Amino acid sequence: MDLDFSEEQVMLRDTAKGICSEYVTSASIRELENDELGYSAPFWQQLAELGIAGLNVPEAYGGMQWGMLEAAVVYEEFGRSLASTPHFQSCVLSAKVLELAGSEAIKTQWLPAIAAGEAIITPAWTEAGGGFDAVGVQLSADKQGETYSLNGTKILVPFARAASRLLVLARNGDQMLGALVDPQADGVTLAYEKNHASQPVFQVDFKNVQVSAADVMADDFWLHWDQAVNRSIVALAAQAIGGAEAIHAMTVDYAKQRVQFGKQIGAFQSIAHYLADLSVEIEGAKVLVYQAAWALDNNKPWQQLALMAKLQACDVFRKASATGVQVHGGYGFTLEGDPQLYFRRAKFQQVTYWDSAYLENRIADAVLAA
Repeated sequence: MDLDFSEEQVMLRDTAKGICSEYVTSASIRELENDELGYSAPFWQQLAELGIAGLNVPEAYGGMQWGMLEAAVVYEEFGRSLASTPHFQSCVLSAKVLELAGSEAIKTQWLPAIAAGEAIITPAWTEAGGGFDAVGVQLSADKQGETYSLNGTKILVPFARAASRLLVLARNGDQMLGALVDPQADGVTLAYEKNHASQPVFQVDFKNVQVSAADVMADDFWLHWDQAVNRSIVALAAQAIGGAEAIHAMTVDYAKQRVQFGKQIGAFQSIAHYLADLSVEIEGAKVLVYQAAWALDNNKPWQQLALMAKLQACDVFRKASATGVQVHGGYGFTLEGDPQLYFRRAKFQQVTYWDSAYLENRIADAVLAA
């Protein structure tokens, strides 16, 4: 495994870091909290103009068709800066689902628009009490001639207010399918859901929503969906590593400056050892993330590595942000301080797109089946 960055990857990292530095500030992060659109239009435009929106979209459909290593490089910077963007939902996960499961007409219509940043497609997946397996999808899609009628409710749908289309997971009897639904269509109702991370997530209700069969993906859809999620969580793992590195660096800097009892608080073993242990855990998780990305790009066994990377990276982000809040003391808990921004998002990222319990179960199943 060669994890040395190529010249192109270094340039991509520097480009992503530069965009985030310019457009994602502590003030802009706070401005987007509880904002129903949930992202900065100028930031999104920059991602599109520089080709980052099309990073993983096939060249045949207007994308860059770079690998997961390149995505990890970008997502580490997204995590470091706490960038709020529908890039993962649209340009990574939904783009891969459409590539794997979509008809040629669907791919031709939507993939170039995703790559250009002109369309945002976000998954409407989870349901109350449903979990992450196929059995948790109960929203019905009854076929009536050349249309499907959708009825049911989805929760925690990200960036639904900004979406051009919702990628709705539904079932027609025992058959799982994915439907591209206009969020402005008759029968679709959006309601913002308050959450501890102040992220733009919605409850979406569907009442007799009519969808053309041409906008439905049905053949082996769940297999394609599951594969797309398994691949895409490597990007989220890299995002978690970026967040962990940022809050850890912030905490180390504070521990060097804050003085108590005549010395820097970082000189106390109770703090120094926590920070040292975190350095080891962050570096270990980072290697695992890039190993998963490398394996994916080089056609090596990657599924298990991706699961472990998401589990480990999100866990260490959670630990690093909790330690950061504690070391900063009372200031770390206040809304005026930045540590809580990382803490709240670390937990949110840990429980979405396959939470720790689900990841552990899948890893255990694979280990015991070996």
